[in-house]
Amino acid sequence: MEFFSGQESLNIAQWSLRAFVGFTFLVLVAKIMGQRSISQLRFLDFVIALLIGNIMAHPLSDEGLGLTGSIVTMSVLVLLYLLGVYATLRWGLFKKFLDPPPITLIEKGQIDYHGLKKARISLEYLLTELRKEKTEDIQKVALALWEPGGTISIFTEPKYQPLTPSDMGMPTQPFDLPRVIIREGRLDPRELKELGKDEQWLSIQLKIKNAALQDVLLATLDQQGNLHISLYR
Repeated sequence: MEFFSGQESLNIAQWSLRAFVGFTFLVLVAKIMGQRSISQLRFLDFVIALLIGNIMAHPLSDEGLGLTGSIVTMSVLVLLYLLGVYATLRWGLFKKFLDPPPITLIEKGQIDYHGLKKARISLEYLLTELRKEKTEDIQKVALALWEPGGTISIFTEPKYQPLTPSDMGMPTQPFDLPRVIIREGRLDPRELKELGKDEQWLSIQLKIKNAALQDVLLATLDQQGNLHISLYR
């Protein structure tokens, strides 16, 4: 089709078609690359994101450029990306080059200044990350690491960690994640059935709480049958 090639001018329909093709292709590219590139933007992911964004942007804004070259180039880049990910899983040296080991920033309450310089972060940034983790005293930090993904992992000294029921020998209930049965006034009967309840039971519970189904913004139900609702305000 003509819109794949460079044109002197494009009408609105052709621009729209280019945008649709470009969007669809980028969605497929993201799907092929997998969730790793979305959840963890590491060195290799960052490089490929810059390249793909730059390559795809030009033909979507310049009618003189065709889509064919961009699509072929991006396909090759995605193939190289997948080969690179595979190489990091198979060869340790390649993995060490692309995903280097974490850098020590704090160890046993002492700041490693050389680690800060190697990670290229400031002392103020480190203190900001400590405050986010509710750690006000560096002396309480057993280890802080600068991860390859650009985050800081902070581990406090055991004596400063809060007590858990396990530490005190207290009995605990098994983990139970409440299920969403009503979302924005719409009932999910499948979730309700999996929890062993029916719509009649739910109707009674909503009457007890003086709530109508269409007024419920969110309702969750756990394995013990505890219903929690949030109404529109």
